[in-house]
Amino acid sequence: MAPLQGLSSCNRYQNSINISEFRVEKLSMKSYYIRCEGRDYVSLDGDGNGKKEKKRFRVLIAGGGIGGLVLALAAKHRGFEVKVFEKDLSAVRGEGRHRGPIQLLSSALAVLEAIDENVAKQIMEAGCVTGDRINGLADGLSGEWLSKFDLLTPAIRRGLPVTQVICRMSLQDILVNAVGLEILSNKSKVVDFMEDSNKVTVTLEDGRQYDGDVLIGADGIWSEVRSKLFGRQEAKYSNYTCYSGLTNFVPPYINTVGYRVFLGLNQYFVASDVGNGKMQWYAFNREPPMNNTDSPKGKKQRLLELFRSWCDEVITLILKTPDHMILQRDIYDRDMIYSWGTGRVTLVGDAAHPMQPNLGQGGCMAIEDCYQLILELDKIANSGSSILLSDQIVSALRRYEKKRMFRVGTVHTASRMASEVLAAYQPYMEFGFGPLPGLSTLRITHPGIQVARMFLQVFLQQFMTWMISGHGRLW
Repeated sequence: MAPLQGLSSCNRYQNSINISEFRVEKLSMKSYYIRCEGRDYVSLDGDGNGKKEKKRFRVLIAGGGIGGLVLALAAKHRGFEVKVFEKDLSAVRGEGRHRGPIQLLSSALAVLEAIDENVAKQIMEAGCVTGDRINGLADGLSGEWLSKFDLLTPAIRRGLPVTQVICRMSLQDILVNAVGLEILSNKSKVVDFMEDSNKVTVTLEDGRQYDGDVLIGADGIWSEVRSKLFGRQEAKYSNYTCYSGLTNFVPPYINTVGYRVFLGLNQYFVASDVGNGKMQWYAFNREPPMNNTDSPKGKKQRLLELFRSWCDEVITLILKTPDHMILQRDIYDRDMIYSWGTGRVTLVGDAAHPMQPNLGQGGCMAIEDCYQLILELDKIANSGSSILLSDQIVSALRRYEKKRMFRVGTVHTASRMASEVLAAYQPYMEFGFGPLPGLSTLRITHPGIQVARMFLQVFLQQFMTWMISGHGRLW
């Protein structure tokens, strides 16, 4: 693949979306007023004279992360009454620093454009386009490319924005400002809920209660809403811990490489340009959870020991990163479940389907979830009926789950498969002890590498194209 240059501006790809591969419906600003089970309500937006009006559809959201905020923004533009409950907004931002930037594929960016073009424009201006350069997999020891994939051409052909990365904290700030602090309730952790034929009621940690027509659990991998729905279950350790680092460093290949995944046996290393003269990297090492084996000299020293024989590109990024800018977390996910809710309650994003980060799709899947869910809720709001029955609401939530299940399940499975493949990566033959011990010092390419290279070149490109397009049958 020849280096792709000169297309680093986000703005030139902010086109309207109206294509068969990715059919996205623009959100209208129309307000919808709905009366549930034949009851009348005094509108919160009334003139104060006690006049009864049909109450707007009420959406309660547990969790103020990316998924919860995107859903709130979409619901707000549909004219729904929305309330987001976040236990600690500063902790969410802290987690953003801990986890590094978020990758937004073309499909997720297109959804954001459909929800709010102005917000999407702010996000793309704050982000760094990586899809206009070479991206792919490389051997960790030699640095040689194993497989490259094209993120630019599929996006251009479909009229979609180009894949980019953005700081999680910047993304959250944009979404918080767009949603509004009157909708976002901080220091408000949802600890319980109950429902009847007319409503669902959430209970906060401080005892406050709120009524709504639906409750959406967007409270992440440790979701309290999920636990109340299906019982508390332990998350599954991925067998990997992750060191993340952010460094003020501009490598010589910055104009030709967007991001690169370096592979090694039981290790892999991801490096990405994140703009503004900074590089973000993630070093994954296969080891037991809570393995406190850092060198007394710090995390950097341990990483230099773990990756000491790797290529210069990897070693340089570690060396250029201050020790205090290196963070560590163990990686967890959960088994895929094929029912995300009951009654008037459902889940989105990591609360429904937490996945490993090796494909960088967790945030994108959450954004797509929110859009599909709001489309289903809007269908019943647009039904023309002045009375919205409970079974209509329940059916809308189950339709959302059904329509998202195949795509999310595929990505979840691919993320786990990638983890297993990475753990087994062995670029060179090992001879061990035998009659020719001198061979153990030679690097003889494993015969399976060429086969794997050809497979990845075909399969990975097709998979990424499918991911970029959003798969039109979803919408």
